[in-house]
Amino acid sequence: MTLTTQFYTLLAMIGMGSCFGAALDTYNRFLKRSRRNSLIVFVNDLLFWIVQALLIFYVLFLVNEGELRFYLFLALLCGFSAYQALFKNIYLKYLEAGIRSIIWAVTMFARMLKMLIFQPIRWLATMVIFLLLSVGKGLYALVKYTIKVVLSIVTFGLKPFFWLINRFWEILPKPVTKRVEKIYNKCAGYLNQVKEYIIKWKTKRSNKSE
Repeated sequence: MTLTTQFYTLLAMIGMGSCFGAALDTYNRFLKRSRRNSLIVFVNDLLFWIVQALLIFYVLFLVNEGELRFYLFLALLCGFSAYQALFKNIYLKYLEAGIRSIIWAVTMFARMLKMLIFQPIRWLATMVIFLLLSVGKGLYALVKYTIKVVLSIVTFGLKPFFWLINRFWEILPKPVTKRVEKIYNKCAGYLNQVKEYIIKWKTKRSNKSE
Protein backbone atom coordinates (compact mmCIF):
# COMPACT_ATOMS: atom_id res chain seq x y z
CA MET A 1 0.00 0.00 0.00
CA THR A 2 1.57 3.32 -1.11
CA LEU A 3 1.87 6.39 1.09
CA THR A 4 -0.81 8.16 -0.95
CA THR A 5 -3.20 5.27 -0.43
CA GLN A 6 -2.39 5.20 3.28
CA PHE A 7 -3.03 8.93 3.53
CA TYR A 8 -6.36 8.64 1.75
CA THR A 9 -7.26 5.69 3.94
CA LEU A 10 -6.39 7.67 7.07
CA LEU A 11 -8.55 10.61 5.97
CA ALA A 12 -11.39 8.27 5.02
CA MET A 13 -11.36 6.58 8.43
CA ILE A 14 -11.25 9.94 10.23
CA GLY A 15 -14.26 10.99 8.17
CA MET A 16 -16.04 7.71 8.88
CA GLY A 17 -15.38 8.20 12.60
CA SER A 18 -17.10 11.59 12.44
CA CYS A 19 -19.93 10.14 10.35
CA PHE A 20 -20.32 7.35 12.90
CA GLY A 21 -20.68 9.92 15.68
CA ALA A 22 -23.35 11.79 13.73
CA ALA A 23 -25.15 8.54 12.90
CA LEU A 24 -25.05 7.50 16.57
CA ASP A 25 -26.58 10.80 17.71
CA THR A 26 -29.24 10.57 15.00
CA TYR A 27 -30.01 6.98 15.98
CA ASN A 28 -30.34 7.87 19.68
CA ARG A 29 -32.52 10.88 18.80
CA PHE A 30 -35.08 8.74 17.02
CA LEU A 31 -34.84 5.56 19.12
CA LYS A 32 -35.91 7.09 22.48
CA ARG A 33 -34.67 4.21 24.60
CA SER A 34 -36.74 5.04 27.69
CA ARG A 35 -39.98 4.50 25.74
CA ARG A 36 -38.95 1.28 24.00
CA ASN A 37 -39.01 -2.35 25.06
CA SER A 38 -35.58 -3.71 25.99
CA LEU A 39 -35.78 -6.43 23.34
CA ILE A 40 -36.58 -3.87 20.63
CA VAL A 41 -33.68 -1.70 21.81
CA PHE A 42 -31.32 -4.69 21.70
CA VAL A 43 -32.36 -5.67 18.17
CA ASN A 44 -32.10 -2.07 16.93
CA ASP A 45 -28.67 -1.65 18.52
CA LEU A 46 -27.44 -4.87 16.93
CA LEU A 47 -28.68 -3.83 13.50
CA PHE A 48 -27.19 -0.34 13.90
CA TRP A 49 -23.73 -1.67 14.72
CA ILE A 50 -23.86 -4.18 11.87
CA VAL A 51 -24.84 -1.48 9.38
CA GLN A 52 -22.11 0.87 10.62
CA ALA A 53 -19.48 -1.87 10.43
CA LEU A 54 -20.53 -2.72 6.88
CA LEU A 55 -20.40 0.94 5.83
CA ILE A 56 -16.93 1.43 7.30
CA PHE A 57 -15.64 -1.73 5.65
CA TYR A 58 -17.22 -0.69 2.34
CA VAL A 59 -15.43 2.68 2.43
CA LEU A 60 -12.21 0.91 3.41
CA PHE A 61 -12.66 -1.48 0.50
CA LEU A 62 -13.10 1.43 -1.92
CA VAL A 63 -9.99 3.20 -0.64
CA ASN A 64 -7.45 0.39 -0.14
CA GLU A 65 -9.30 -2.77 -1.15
CA GLY A 66 -10.15 -3.66 2.46
CA GLU A 67 -6.69 -3.87 4.03
CA LEU A 68 -6.88 -3.38 7.79
CA ARG A 69 -4.17 -1.62 9.81
CA PHE A 70 -4.03 -0.84 13.51
CA TYR A 71 -3.74 2.91 12.91
CA LEU A 72 -7.08 2.82 11.05
CA PHE A 73 -8.86 2.09 14.33
CA LEU A 74 -7.02 5.05 15.87
CA ALA A 75 -8.15 7.16 12.90
CA LEU A 76 -11.77 6.13 13.53
CA LEU A 77 -11.39 7.05 17.20
CA CYS A 78 -9.82 10.40 16.28
CA GLY A 79 -12.66 11.17 13.88
CA PHE A 80 -15.26 10.24 16.49
CA SER A 81 -13.47 12.39 19.12
CA ALA A 82 -13.23 15.32 16.70
CA TYR A 83 -16.96 15.08 16.05
CA GLN A 84 -17.75 14.97 19.77
CA ALA A 85 -15.53 17.98 20.50
CA LEU A 86 -16.17 20.20 17.46
CA PHE A 87 -19.28 19.25 15.55
CA LYS A 88 -21.72 17.50 17.90
CA ASN A 89 -23.54 20.59 19.18
CA ILE A 90 -23.75 22.13 15.72
CA TYR A 91 -25.00 18.86 14.20
CA LEU A 92 -27.64 18.33 16.90
CA LYS A 93 -28.82 21.91 16.40
CA TYR A 94 -29.25 21.41 12.67
CA LEU A 95 -30.75 17.96 13.23
CA GLU A 96 -33.49 19.40 15.45
CA ALA A 97 -34.06 22.21 12.96
CA GLY A 98 -34.35 19.69 10.14
CA ILE A 99 -36.80 17.56 12.12
CA ARG A 100 -38.94 20.60 12.91
CA SER A 101 -38.84 21.66 9.26
CA ILE A 102 -39.94 18.22 8.10
CA ILE A 103 -42.75 18.11 10.68
CA TRP A 104 -43.88 21.59 9.63
CA ALA A 105 -43.78 20.64 5.94
CA VAL A 106 -45.76 17.44 6.55
CA THR A 107 -48.30 19.33 8.67
CA MET A 108 -48.74 22.02 6.02
CA PHE A 109 -49.07 19.39 3.30
CA ALA A 110 -51.72 17.56 5.33
CA ARG A 111 -53.63 20.81 5.89
CA MET A 112 -53.45 21.73 2.21
CA LEU A 113 -54.55 18.22 1.27
CA LYS A 114 -57.48 18.50 3.65
CA MET A 115 -58.39 21.99 2.44
CA LEU A 116 -58.02 21.32 -1.30
CA ILE A 117 -59.29 17.73 -1.53
CA PHE A 118 -61.11 16.41 1.51
CA GLN A 119 -63.16 19.50 2.35
CA PRO A 120 -64.42 20.01 -1.25
CA ILE A 121 -65.31 16.31 -1.46
CA ARG A 122 -67.10 16.54 1.88
CA TRP A 123 -68.95 19.69 0.78
CA LEU A 124 -69.90 18.08 -2.55
CA ALA A 125 -71.13 14.92 -0.81
CA THR A 126 -73.18 17.03 1.61
CA MET A 127 -74.75 18.95 -1.27
CA VAL A 128 -75.54 15.74 -3.17
CA ILE A 129 -77.16 14.19 -0.09
CA PHE A 130 -79.13 17.40 0.54
CA LEU A 131 -80.34 17.49 -3.07
CA LEU A 132 -81.28 13.81 -2.99
CA LEU A 133 -83.22 14.28 0.24
CA SER A 134 -84.95 17.37 -1.13
CA VAL A 135 -85.88 15.60 -4.37
CA GLY A 136 -87.02 12.55 -2.41
CA LYS A 137 -89.22 14.65 -0.14
CA GLY A 138 -90.65 16.47 -3.16
CA LEU A 139 -91.39 13.21 -4.98
CA TYR A 140 -92.94 11.72 -1.84
CA ALA A 141 -95.19 14.74 -1.41
CA LEU A 142 -96.12 14.64 -5.11
CA VAL A 143 -96.92 10.91 -5.02
CA LYS A 144 -98.90 11.32 -1.82
CA TYR A 145 -100.91 14.19 -3.29
CA THR A 146 -101.46 12.27 -6.55
CA ILE A 147 -102.70 9.20 -4.66
CA LYS A 148 -105.01 11.38 -2.61
CA VAL A 149 -106.44 13.01 -5.73
CA VAL A 150 -106.86 9.63 -7.49
CA LEU A 151 -108.59 8.15 -4.45
CA SER A 152 -110.90 11.15 -4.27
CA ILE A 153 -111.77 10.79 -7.95
CA VAL A 154 -112.30 7.03 -7.65
CA THR A 155 -114.41 7.46 -4.53
CA PHE A 156 -116.50 10.12 -6.19
CA GLY A 157 -116.87 7.97 -9.32
CA LEU A 158 -117.89 4.87 -7.34
CA LYS A 159 -120.54 6.63 -5.27
CA PRO A 160 -123.32 5.92 -7.83
CA PHE A 161 -122.21 2.30 -8.01
CA PHE A 162 -122.35 1.94 -4.21
CA TRP A 163 -125.74 3.67 -4.20
CA LEU A 164 -127.07 1.15 -6.73
CA ILE A 165 -125.67 -1.74 -4.69
CA ASN A 166 -127.35 -0.41 -1.55
CA ARG A 167 -130.66 -0.06 -3.36
CA PHE A 168 -130.32 -3.53 -4.87
CA TRP A 169 -129.48 -4.90 -1.40
CA GLU A 170 -132.57 -3.28 0.08
CA ILE A 171 -134.93 -4.84 -2.47
CA LEU A 172 -133.48 -8.34 -2.06
CA PRO A 173 -135.56 -10.83 -0.06
CA LYS A 174 -134.64 -11.26 3.58
CA PRO A 175 -133.61 -14.93 3.28
CA VAL A 176 -131.12 -14.02 0.55
CA THR A 177 -129.58 -11.16 2.53
CA LYS A 178 -129.33 -13.30 5.63
CA ARG A 179 -127.66 -16.06 3.63
CA VAL A 180 -125.14 -13.60 2.19
CA GLU A 181 -124.47 -12.12 5.64
CA LYS A 182 -123.93 -15.60 7.03
CA ILE A 183 -121.41 -16.43 4.29
CA TYR A 184 -119.69 -13.08 4.84
CA ASN A 185 -119.41 -13.62 8.60
CA LYS A 186 -118.10 -17.14 8.05
CA CYS A 187 -115.40 -15.91 5.65
CA ALA A 188 -114.49 -13.14 8.09
CA GLY A 189 -114.13 -15.72 10.86
CA TYR A 190 -111.81 -17.83 8.72
CA LEU A 191 -109.72 -14.78 7.91
CA ASN A 192 -109.45 -13.88 11.60
CA GLN A 193 -108.33 -17.43 12.43
CA VAL A 194 -105.67 -17.29 9.73
CA LYS A 195 -104.52 -13.90 11.03
CA GLU A 196 -104.27 -15.21 14.62
CA TYR A 197 -102.36 -18.28 13.42
CA ILE A 198 -99.83 -16.10 11.58
CA ILE A 199 -99.40 -13.88 14.64
CA LYS A 200 -98.80 -16.91 16.91
CA TRP A 201 -96.31 -18.38 14.41
CA LYS A 202 -94.35 -15.12 14.26
CA THR A 203 -94.32 -14.90 18.08
CA LYS A 204 -92.99 -18.45 18.46
CA ARG A 205 -90.33 -17.84 15.82
CA SER A 206 -89.14 -14.64 17.50
CA ASN A 207 -88.97 -16.41 20.89
CA LYS A 208 -86.88 -19.24 19.40
CA SER A 209 -84.47 -16.80 17.79
CA GLU A 210 -83.94 -15.04 21.13
